[in-house]
Amino acid sequence: MKWNLKPIFYPKSVAVVGASEEPTKIGHVILRNFLKSFDGKVHPVNPGHKELEGLKCYPKVSDVPGGIDLVVIAVPARFVPDVMRDCAKKKAKGVIVITGGFQEIGRKDLEDEVRNIANKAGIPIIGVNCLGVFDTNTQVDTLFLPRFKLERPRRGGISFISQSGAVGSAVLDWAGARGFGVSKFISYGNATNVDEVDLLEFLEKDESTKVICAYFEGTKRGKELINVARRVSCIKPIIAIKAGRSAAGAKAVSSHTGSLAGSDIVWDAAFKQAGVMRAEGVDDMFDIARVFAEQPAPRGDRVAVLTNGGGFGVLAADACVKHGLRMAELSEKTLSSLRQHVPEYAVLKNPIDLVGDADVGRYDVTLNALMKDPNVDSIYCIALFQTASLDSEVVDLISEVGERKEKPIVTVSTGGDFTKLHMRLMEENGIPTFDTLESAAKALAAVTHYQAFRSSTVCKSL
Repeated sequence: MKWNLKPIFYPKSVAVVGASEEPTKIGHVILRNFLKSFDGKVHPVNPGHKELEGLKCYPKVSDVPGGIDLVVIAVPARFVPDVMRDCAKKKAKGVIVITGGFQEIGRKDLEDEVRNIANKAGIPIIGVNCLGVFDTNTQVDTLFLPRFKLERPRRGGISFISQSGAVGSAVLDWAGARGFGVSKFISYGNATNVDEVDLLEFLEKDESTKVICAYFEGTKRGKELINVARRVSCIKPIIAIKAGRSAAGAKAVSSHTGSLAGSDIVWDAAFKQAGVMRAEGVDDMFDIARVFAEQPAPRGDRVAVLTNGGGFGVLAADACVKHGLRMAELSEKTLSSLRQHVPEYAVLKNPIDLVGDADVGRYDVTLNALMKDPNVDSIYCIALFQTASLDSEVVDLISEVGERKEKPIVTVSTGGDFTKLHMRLMEENGIPTFDTLESAAKALAAVTHYQAFRSSTVCKSL
């Protein structure tokens, strides 16, 4: 069945079933989330209250006046079928079921009942057994984790779908703490009637999503997933983590969301066939995703490395070549221009070593020369803030150069608190910033190789 998921992500009216006045209750946190930042109408639903947070509280969803786009359900599992029948009576357009206690603990009958009610009424469900949705654009926030404990990330172009709520919440907190930009987070749990295939199709057409990240445990629609992923990958990059690689992990998957993990070899081959980039972990996934989300596509695989520390430049060159990038041959025009502006003891090869006394002026002329060089497809910039001559102005410079979106640029800075502060500032300005040479090279290479996939016969045949 093809689902219309827009009412879930772009609702004008929301009902929270299980809303509560108790701060430790899931329904209380979800209600507060909506009241804090959501611009639409919010209706608490709980037969035990007449008023919550200054709003009239209704006994049932069907008692709420007017239409309801989204219903968020946070009541014990045994009550969910009756709530779903009431949602069907109200003609709700979408439902998120936070509650667990279904197929994952052997209550397949209960989950089947919920599914049958929803399917008959034509209502898409995110869940059951999930965290639900966080959308930085509309501020739909069904995460029952308080904001003072889980930092919500800033608005950006990365959308993340996850079968696991725990993995998803940790990733969100991690992304928020590092200044990474996110568009949508979707925890879909047991995939009662909306699964990863439906979500990929939705994100394919979502204008605020530039890159899709996914955490998969298993799937019930393997062939459809790969067919859809192949099509989507030709439009937007997909980066995936697949859990259950080992026998022990596969067994754990089954008890977590009731999914079948499947053979890891089959998943690996299917991902490659569909152009899905497989990440080893959360760090790896977001390293790649934020370059996609913030930077333009490279025209080729020729990279220029710029540094104020010679050893770092050599190691960066090794890392780039290791991951399939080529060191660019700088044009004579670029070299001639640089000779006029940098001291003679600077190393004007690739990697370019501006040496330890480099200041923002030296970075300025070099970055702009590399941006103009037709032999350079991407720039790998190392800024070591421990030197006395390099100050905070270099953050503004790199950010300004990056804002022009002429070529992709990534930055590496390694160090303590002073360095981390400047890394955060660059990240918030749209410059993917890394603390290891290897991670930056791997991410830049992934973005470069993806362009080759988009130009392949796989995409041209679609």
